[in-house]
Amino acid sequence: MDIIIVILFSYLSGSIPFGLILTKIFGDQDIRNIGSGNIGATNVLRTGNKFLAALTLVLDILKGYIPVIIAQQYFPGLIQLSCLLAFLGHVFPVWLKFEGGKGVATYLGILIALSYTLSILFIFTWIVVLLIFRFSSLSSMFASFTVCVINFFRENAIQAIDPNFDFGTDIKLLLFVFFILMIFTHRKNISNLKNKTEIKIKI
Repeated sequence: MDIIIVILFSYLSGSIPFGLILTKIFGDQDIRNIGSGNIGATNVLRTGNKFLAALTLVLDILKGYIPVIIAQQYFPGLIQLSCLLAFLGHVFPVWLKFEGGKGVATYLGILIALSYTLSILFIFTWIVVLLIFRFSSLSSMFASFTVCVINFFRENAIQAIDPNFDFGTDIKLLLFVFFILMIFTHRKNISNLKNKTEIKIKI
């Protein structure tokens, strides 16, 4: 029964298309017909409404954060399942014929629930890469890769010093899976980057 609760709650939480809902209610337009057609905060920003973009970002973070926090409290053996389902809910929402967003903000919410240190690393890396190249997609992929690599070496280094150190939930494999998923959700952006047609973020 526990696994069913976690699967349903995590997926349904992640599947709420806040970007689409907010732009339809307050902007009177369909975000899927604007810019990249993505339902995430970056594309909401392209409507010119910074407030809606910020609100979408916060809500998309929360829909990843909340189910994982609940799983940590009540279903500790199903934390990683909750992480994956919340992310997949955003990427493949049943309400939108399984055509959702890239999952970056939801991934950040999951990361905040798992590790404040790694979430800060993700944000810092994302901002630095964005300031240099001005591509949100590139920033997201590079930041998720950085988190994956740094966490791997951090855990290995600590375990070499203290083999009995308890990290709680081992997330090395989970973070690698998320990096692969991030590449998958940005496959069109990768093609655009190669063809030099990717849309830059105005800073």
